[in-house]
Amino acid sequence: MRLGVLDVGSNTVHLLVVDAHPGARPLPAHSHKAELRLAELLDEDGAIGPEGVDRLVATVADALQAAEDKGCEDVLPFATSAVREASNADQVLARVREETGIDLAVLSGAEEARLTFLAARRWFGWSSGRLLVLDIGGGSLEIAYGMDEEPDAAVSLLLGAGRLTAGWLPGDPPDPAEVKALRRHVRARIARSVGEFTRLGRPDHVVATSKTFKQLARIAGAARSTEGLYVQRVLTRKSLEEWVPKLAAMTTEQRGGLPGVSEGRAAQLLAGALVAEGAMDLFGVEELEICPWALREGVILRRLDHLPTKEQAALGG
Repeated sequence: MRLGVLDVGSNTVHLLVVDAHPGARPLPAHSHKAELRLAELLDEDGAIGPEGVDRLVATVADALQAAEDKGCEDVLPFATSAVREASNADQVLARVREETGIDLAVLSGAEEARLTFLAARRWFGWSSGRLLVLDIGGGSLEIAYGMDEEPDAAVSLLLGAGRLTAGWLPGDPPDPAEVKALRRHVRARIARSVGEFTRLGRPDHVVATSKTFKQLARIAGAARSTEGLYVQRVLTRKSLEEWVPKLAAMTTEQRGGLPGVSEGRAAQLLAGALVAEGAMDLFGVEELEICPWALREGVILRRLDHLPTKEQAALGG
């Protein structure tokens, strides 16, 4: 069947169309996305303003039209941190429902971490052993750890690259004192959660998902995306520590000129790097591997797990 996954994230609204059936690898067929950066559009009261809501409704409507054009049998719509944390979330969801007919399922932070973990586990398989998964979005940082497909520990922290950039780094280039203050805040917040994971033992394999980690790995020398999904891409703490002061000294325009860094994400890259560096340091990670699959694939896989296989269907199961 052809499925569409509509991800209303803190940075983008992304429709991923895949051809899939139970027991098979989902095959991407189409991608449609628009950058909204909702995490940066919250007002002083933490609400998504009228302009942001208008843009969200229009973008969701466009994505649904694209899903119809591509022949999707079903669309799985969900929203993450920016909508979840907005003080007017109920009103925003109601407006989207009224004008598009779509009920956005708001994932909790823990659900987001668990579904991202599922995707990473399926990608790397059981041979990865104890898996630690890190994901930096626009609004939050997700961390999950476990031996199975369901993690033993999963948390979501309000340390997204877009949220932190808007709240802590207004300058371009940023003020060194503000960078230092953000670094201190990030590490203090991550440190509160480290014990929950370290008591479970050291991971056998550490992986990271998200655009932020992919861009950091790319500027540190990892293969470009055109070389394909199956090329191993790693990010070392040493290379990240070397890049953080360089990123802090750059303007947004200069960061946008780095290999693999998109213009829309360039402003957020420093905040994302501070979160990545803090997480790797506090968890004692010297090197991690980039996982091509993340939350959207986790949502698809969970849906497929609840569909009957061909054999079950033949037997009337």
